[in-house]
Amino acid sequence: MALIYDLSGKTAVITGSNSGIGLGIAQQLAQAGADIVLNSFTDTDDDHALADKLAKETGVQVRYIQADMSKGDQCRRLIADAGVCDILINNAGIQHVAAIPDFPTDKWDAIIAINLSSAFHTTAIALPMMRKAGWGRVINIASAHGLTASPYKSAYIAAKHGIIGLTKTTALETAEEPITANAICPGYVLTPIVEKQIPDTMKEYNMTREEVIQNVMLKRQPSKEFATVDQMGGTAAFLCSAAADQITGTTISVDGGWTAL
Repeated sequence: MALIYDLSGKTAVITGSNSGIGLGIAQQLAQAGADIVLNSFTDTDDDHALADKLAKETGVQVRYIQADMSKGDQCRRLIADAGVCDILINNAGIQHVAAIPDFPTDKWDAIIAINLSSAFHTTAIALPMMRKAGWGRVINIASAHGLTASPYKSAYIAAKHGIIGLTKTTALETAEEPITANAICPGYVLTPIVEKQIPDTMKEYNMTREEVIQNVMLKRQPSKEFATVDQMGGTAAFLCSAAADQITGTTISVDGGWTAL
């Protein structure tokens, strides 16, 4: 997907970005000229090799900084260690499925911490940097489940609804400045994690791969097609462009019509 946006001279910090949506966004922003800070909770040779690979492919500076998004002090350290944050992409997230009476307390706490509280901590440190630079973009990766609900996903849905509220508040607090805050709300995106779920779901429901995709995973996605990580990256790049200067405090759904139902 070719991009027409020029983000040269900007630095993007992307949480949870060593795979999936986060990495897809990193690749698109790097292709648009932004320097990149990748992040996850691990600190392996592969993580740093991924940063080196992206730098060689795109010609921008790419660093990997380890930080555990379940811990507020590490969220804040990530931004401080980056040193500059023109574009903040709050993407880190986890999921757990269970009925409310059976939902483990530790899982609830972890999902709220990683999917919601982390964005508060990173934003709190990034905004002064953006104000000093005179420009900034905060993009929070929410979900179709930030706008609607499903059973058995109480913590995830509470966090994603919360991230949209945080997005709106951030936008209002920066409305008179050249800083915007928006949320992208994906439906099902074909990521490595989703790919790994398909064989187990095939066994569970005694279905073919295509039946699982169409009748289980994409049941609520009217397009009956997965969104792609490139599409998430392209949407983020657009929100970073001058064309989006007056887009703030809103949600952009990339969900194949899910939230139109």
